Amino acid sequence: MTASSATATATVLQAREGLRARTGGPEEDGPALLEHVLGWTLVVLLAMLVTQTGLM
Repeated sequence: MTASSATATATVLQAREGLRARTGGPEEDGPALLEHVLGWTLVVLLAMLVTQTGLM
């Protein structure tokens, strides 16, 4: 593989990456505050359930 063919291959791969559809991975910004509140609510409810049933 020569330097020019490696450069051409890299250019083609970069062009293909630009054409891919985004699937909404980690870069997606959502309602972070709502997620935190719901997450902590779930933690508290689980702790109450464990305490009430005497599992700990």
